[in-house]
Amino acid sequence: MTRFPFRSLLLVSLSPVAFAAAASAQQDPATPPAPSASGQEESVIIVTGTRRTDRTVADSNVPIDVIGGEALTNTGLTETNKILNQLVPSFNFPQPSIADGTDVLRPATLRGLSPDQTLVLVNGKRRHVSALLNINGTIGRGSAAVDMNLIPTLAIERIEVLRDGASSQYGSDAIAGVINIQLKRADHGGRAQASYGKYITTIDGVSDFDGLQTDGLGQPILDPTDNRYFLADSSGERKARDGAMTTIAANIGIPVGKGFVNFTAEYRDRNDTNRAAFDLRPNYVRPTPTTFDPRELTFDRLNFKFGDAQTEDFNLFLNAGVPLGADFEFYAFASYGQRNGLSAANYRSANAAANRDFSVLAPSDTPGNANFVGLTPDGFLPLIDTELKDWAGTLGIRGELSGWKTDLSLGYGHNEFFYTVRDSLNTSFGPQSQSTFDAGGLDFGQLLANLDVSRQFDVGLAGPLSFAVGAEYRNENFKITPGELQSYALGPFFRAAFVTTAPNCATEGGVFNAGNNVCSFPGRQAPAGAQGFPGIPPASETDESRHSWSAYAELDGELFKGFTATLAGRFEHYSDFGNTVNGKLALRYEFIEGLALRGSASTGFRAPSLHQQFFTTTSTNFISGVPVDISTLAVSNPAARALGAEDLEPEKSVNFSFGATANPLRGLSITADFYQIKIDDRIVLTENLTANRDAVGQPTGSEPGRTIAQILNDNGFNSIGAARFFINGLDTTTRGFDIITSYRWRPEGFGSWMLTAAYNHNKTKIDKRINPLGPLSAVPGLVLFGREQGLRFTKGQPRSKIVLSADGEYGDFGLTLRTTRYGKLLAPDAAAPLPPNQASLTALGPDDQKLGAKWITDLELRYTLLKRIDLAVGANNLFDVYPDRRPFGRRPDGGLYPQNFLHIPYSGAASPFGFNGRFLYGRVGVSF
Repeated sequence: MTRFPFRSLLLVSLSPVAFAAAASAQQDPATPPAPSASGQEESVIIVTGTRRTDRTVADSNVPIDVIGGEALTNTGLTETNKILNQLVPSFNFPQPSIADGTDVLRPATLRGLSPDQTLVLVNGKRRHVSALLNINGTIGRGSAAVDMNLIPTLAIERIEVLRDGASSQYGSDAIAGVINIQLKRADHGGRAQASYGKYITTIDGVSDFDGLQTDGLGQPILDPTDNRYFLADSSGERKARDGAMTTIAANIGIPVGKGFVNFTAEYRDRNDTNRAAFDLRPNYVRPTPTTFDPRELTFDRLNFKFGDAQTEDFNLFLNAGVPLGADFEFYAFASYGQRNGLSAANYRSANAAANRDFSVLAPSDTPGNANFVGLTPDGFLPLIDTELKDWAGTLGIRGELSGWKTDLSLGYGHNEFFYTVRDSLNTSFGPQSQSTFDAGGLDFGQLLANLDVSRQFDVGLAGPLSFAVGAEYRNENFKITPGELQSYALGPFFRAAFVTTAPNCATEGGVFNAGNNVCSFPGRQAPAGAQGFPGIPPASETDESRHSWSAYAELDGELFKGFTATLAGRFEHYSDFGNTVNGKLALRYEFIEGLALRGSASTGFRAPSLHQQFFTTTSTNFISGVPVDISTLAVSNPAARALGAEDLEPEKSVNFSFGATANPLRGLSITADFYQIKIDDRIVLTENLTANRDAVGQPTGSEPGRTIAQILNDNGFNSIGAARFFINGLDTTTRGFDIITSYRWRPEGFGSWMLTAAYNHNKTKIDKRINPLGPLSAVPGLVLFGREQGLRFTKGQPRSKIVLSADGEYGDFGLTLRTTRYGKLLAPDAAAPLPPNQASLTALGPDDQKLGAKWITDLELRYTLLKRIDLAVGANNLFDVYPDRRPFGRRPDGGLYPQNFLHIPYSGAASPFGFNGRFLYGRVGVSF
């Protein structure tokens, strides 16, 4: 991982702080605080879900959470997604490991839907998504989401989370809701802070390692109940002291005439964590059937890395506004972010084919233990080095023109994600293989132009009628850049089998099969591509764009006293799939002062992303000595078309919500909201459609593989062994409800406290699996969206979540105490259910794991010194709670759990609070 020139960057980025500190020292401290840590003040004016300028949290027609900047800093966490996971009950942020680029850029979800079904705004403007497409077996598979961890918490004035569909107001993606991040606007004062923390933990269910057990001859002993593993001695559970994280950040407001420039810089250095168990599998080739390599006794069995990736972030944010005369303001906000990450793939053992030196074999030699020579002495752990760069800028003018509030803006955002594979091999190049590979990368860019105008009219209602109209133009671009040759290519130590005569096969040095006239080369079957992450081949190079334009209208008013209504409609045209029209009606009736009912009905959509339409990559596998391409294809690819792929249509949603709000006592707020979200034509990645071929490439075997092979062969795609692509493949329904209670408590002589209790219950079910593939639609046994991914959709996130918190100040002391209950969920695995349910798409398989509910408690203590310096110490996951450990060894039914369940002890793709254990930290901050 290439590290930043930290000192230079820090001096450059923080120089405005030093420059302006003297000018700011005599001014009042920064702007008044936004809503308190865990709760929200009912009188706060909101800007999300309405174009009115006088709507508050208390009288909103739809549920909305407002999280102040103080809540974002009163924690040991410095990543925005992790903080929201603590504060918002319907927000989920799984933290997978050994998932390629997803280790470094982890997506989050709202209301159990896909990460790309939540719209993210910054200062009310659409934020661009990342270039990374999540295609591994994690939550959010098939999506590209906004990387909110690039936004420093010190730059944020507040976050508004709209928990309601809003496509008719904001366009594509706003199905689950909208997250609107409002940047600080202070023109004076500021804050600088530094924090340091690390994990101090005992890894639950993971045994320490004191050495292998041996027999009287000094030979390691295999476990008699599961001979895949050695027996080992242990003394208690493994302890870890790792994951040290240092964060240094500063924010300053600088006056510019009557305007402001607000600048934030953040540097974050996070070391990796490792929660792997000791790998007790034999690592070396056995010298004889009765003995083991003596190195087995000294080999470092903590050979996997399973946990947080090592990352180094540098982020800059700027927000500015300058008056233009009496009626207008020029505004701008911009950001630059860079993240270097280093994560691990699976360990390649010394006795694995990936570590074999095929150059010592003749083409006709059959590989075996007797002729095994390793390319490395002990095996190797491939590392995936990712470099993410992100920049964005928006310029605009807003003000009042002939009584109309007007906002005209133009913005551009860009994200790029490039891979380097280190400490790896392309086995097919033998001793001439590189160990470091440029594996290619991805780019995404978004150009956005907006015009919004609004005005209030007095038309004889109980209050003014707000009328807003607007238009938007968007242009998007997606690129795939290939890697270098050895990252993907077949080297000289692979040779494909072919049909020929016996004499010619002898001349070529192969092994001839007289039954089918196939000449094969068992000594030339080396795996191809960089181990851990095969590079992107030239055939995957992509540069695709599209554009869209839209227009909307919105009416918002109080029709009679206590009864407010919002009516919105939006038309959009996309250059790739055409038109869509959506609408929304939201009502609120306060029939008794302090008690109101509210509800909404809306339609929405999500446009298929360019990533889903055009992402493509290929790796080469070997079946019966023949190289076959395992491909993720663009839907326009001829091979995908041959299998029935069609142009993707937008996902379409119908949202309903109904709820009540109550303010029975001063400072007490209670809200309860039920919601239902029906989504048709959800875009999903198919399973691998695998072709069954014989040794000469002809279709054979059972369905559906036989028909897949026939279709591919008939269309000239004989080298494709398996293909997958995106389809409109599911209809789903999500139902749930939120209950949120907050109480501002000011006991005399005991400070001020915000007490909050929040609950979310959420359930998604698959209504219909869709097979739009014409040539394959009638093939028996074909499953496009399988059991494992289906269960991850419906049961892979917590069914419920409870957040209880107390945040208070007493004189110079402060305290935040929060405990969160993450409900039960399922971590599905690949093994099919046992008979007679082996074909079921809903039954549990023998390796699926039910994860129980867990309570995670966080505590922070603060002290303010000289009214400007605050000191804090705290713990996240105070009681060192872990998700349930995976079972390993022999199953109750007599079968065996997957081999890696021993040394990969937790389902990294599932746990909603991670699996790192207790994090202790300290923080010092200075306000000026």
